[in-house]
Amino acid sequence: MGRRFRTRVLSFQAPGVASNHRKILVTGGAGFVGSNVALSLKRDDPGRDVVALDNLKRRGSELTLERLRAGGVRFEHGDIRNAEDLEAAGECDLLVECSAEPSVHAGYGGSPAYLINTNLTGTVHCLEHARRHGSDVVFLSTSRVYPIAPLRALPLIEDADRLVVAPGAAGRGWSERGISEDFSLGGSRSLYGATKLSSELLAEEYRAMYGLRVIVNRCGVLTGPWQMGKVDQGVVVLWMARHVFGGRLAYMGFGGQGKQVRDVLHVEDLIDLLRLQLADVDRHSGQVYNVGGGHGVSVSLRELTRACERISGRKLEIGSDAGTRDADVPYYVTDCSLVTRATGWTPRRPVDAILTDIHSWLMTHRDVLEPVLGR
Repeated sequence: MGRRFRTRVLSFQAPGVASNHRKILVTGGAGFVGSNVALSLKRDDPGRDVVALDNLKRRGSELTLERLRAGGVRFEHGDIRNAEDLEAAGECDLLVECSAEPSVHAGYGGSPAYLINTNLTGTVHCLEHARRHGSDVVFLSTSRVYPIAPLRALPLIEDADRLVVAPGAAGRGWSERGISEDFSLGGSRSLYGATKLSSELLAEEYRAMYGLRVIVNRCGVLTGPWQMGKVDQGVVVLWMARHVFGGRLAYMGFGGQGKQVRDVLHVEDLIDLLRLQLADVDRHSGQVYNVGGGHGVSVSLRELTRACERISGRKLEIGSDAGTRDADVPYYVTDCSLVTRATGWTPRRPVDAILTDIHSWLMTHRDVLEPVLGR
């Protein structure tokens, strides 16, 4: 039934449209990831109609509007919490879902309403929009779908500047290479992680029931120019911005020593992967991939500080707060083996190149960025 529905919808479109994605809607399109995705897809094929939908809630997203206009991307002010806003953006044959309340700490100590309405109800509206128009869907999920307690239970040992997995240690879904898609999903993961995992499950049901082609990428820490970094999301940009503009920084949690580790991924490396996936949607539809920098592009906060000092030429006094917040984990590195086998993709930009790119962007656009990212 679902596949007959999809065939009927696509039969009204010009030949080749489904594979070439002539009409693209990027939700969260004025945000960091969404704007870069929209601009890249338009740049790859200027004949495409690319629309960026965003509610402009996050401070700094308004700075993206001129970039979108200059790049030929049409901006629609709207909110995925309102299905009517999606319909006003028009039909599409590819929907890239980049919109979200992105903080894992959202809802702690306050109402989770915006988080749930955006990350869960909003996803339903996006999937419904895709169903009505027979659109392919790329859903950007998160590594935070993996539960907190099992991640904290990993056998970690302290190196001079970072935590590492004990040599030779391995278990279901984890090893020295990092966390794979087989890692346990049992346990609490924060409301943020729960909304994203629930959205993944809904996307799979829409694929199975209605014949939509859906790709899910569970992303680790994404970063790069035009990310408006904050303490709870976008910490790599925030760290470099403080070294450029001044301000306070502190190692928070796990003893306050700054040895916790994340892998990072330049947004352009993510876009390189999306190009490969969109070139063969049938092959990747229904797949869930862990996507990140991997062990080779991982960094502790202590290492991040030294790199920022070296690149910026400025040294800051780093504070220490030993208290660990409920949703924090000491170590997360992505095992990208599955997506690499499926596509041949691997990250190409190392940590120093990522930080140099961010530093150059901060210096070039200092006048407009310092009021947003400064102390």
